[in-house]
Amino acid sequence: MPFRYRLQKVLEFRIRKKEEQLLVVQKAQQAVFIAEENIRKNDEEIRTTKINMRHADPMMYDTYDKYLIHLWEKAEKLEEIRKEAQRVLDDEKAKLVKLEQGVKVLEKHKEKSREIYIAEEKAAELKQYSELGVTRYFRQSQERAEEEAEILKQLEEIDGGS
Repeated sequence: MPFRYRLQKVLEFRIRKKEEQLLVVQKAQQAVFIAEENIRKNDEEIRTTKINMRHADPMMYDTYDKYLIHLWEKAEKLEEIRKEAQRVLDDEKAKLVKLEQGVKVLEKHKEKSREIYIAEEKAAELKQYSELGVTRYFRQSQERAEEEAEILKQLEEIDGGS
C-alpha cells in the first residue's frame, strides 16, 4: 500500500495560501518600486528646474520659487507614500514568512511520517520473511523427520528380513 499523508489537504491549502501571499508581496514590492520611481522623477524635475532657473529671466524667479516649493511638497508626499508602501511590504513579507514556516513544519511532519511508514513496511516485510523462514524450516524439518522415519523403516525391514 503506497504512502498516504493524512494531512495532505492541509499541506496543499497552506501551500496555496503561501503562493497567494507571494503574489501579494510581489504587488507590494511593485508599489514600492513605483513610489521610488515617482520620487526619482520628482527629484529629476527639481534638478532640471534649478538648472533652468539659472538661465531664466530674473522676472521669472518668483514663479520658479513657487514651482520649486510645490515640487518639494510633492517630494515630501511621495516620500510618505513610499514609506507607507514600504510598511505594507514589510507587513506582507512578515505574513509570507509565517506561511512559509507553516508549510515547512507540515513538510517536515510529512517526511517524518513517510520515514515511519517505510520503517513499518520494512518491519512487516521482515516479519513476513521471518514467518516464511520459520514455515520453511518447519516444513524441511518435517520432511527430514519423514525421510529419517522412512530410512529407519527400510532398515528395520532389511534387518527384520535377514
